[in-house]
Amino acid sequence: MRKPSSMRGLEDLGRVRLSKNFFFRDFLFSEIAAVHGIANVPDDPELAIEAGRRLCEELLEPLQATFGRLHLRSGYRSAAVNEFGNRNNLNCSTNAASAANHIWDMRDADGCMGATACIAIPWLIDNHDREGDWQKMAWWIYDHLPYASLCFFPKLWASNIQWHERPERRIMSYAKPRGVLTKPGMANHEGDHSNLYAGFPR
Repeated sequence: MRKPSSMRGLEDLGRVRLSKNFFFRDFLFSEIAAVHGIANVPDDPELAIEAGRRLCEELLEPLQATFGRLHLRSGYRSAAVNEFGNRNNLNCSTNAASAANHIWDMRDADGCMGATACIAIPWLIDNHDREGDWQKMAWWIYDHLPYASLCFFPKLWASNIQWHERPERRIMSYAKPRGVLTKPGMANHEGDHSNLYAGFPR
């Protein structure tokens, strides 16, 4: 598939089914792109589709099957959108740091493929509303899914969830308690953590 250069081309990209419940169009909306008039269109649609399928099939589908409908906050970002966001302090990392992350159609410095979406999980918001309860979901994901990295935020306990060919298995948060929850080498990184999310759906 070529880079879309028309409305119909972008419609065709949006119709690409990434998994049972997700289509590419679900991930194309960007507030930065909408407000500033920048096309959020991949330069390499085939790479973006391949990475997006892995993200959806391996991470988002199991989450939605277990906890109900996910709220997609942010998904794919073109290099142009991300660079503008970084340059204007709009909560975007550099393009180099966002490759194989929010920029699905750009491999990282090691040549690896990856994709990230920012999601909120209404079930978590409705059932676990005490400070620090985001950690329960973090440990559930750790024990059940092949995530590469997770980063949680205070608003809606939204999280960036990443699929990557070489998963780092790192969890951090800007929600309290802030910092790194776990990463390879930390004492809590091994073993089963099911006692930390007792009562979660099976």
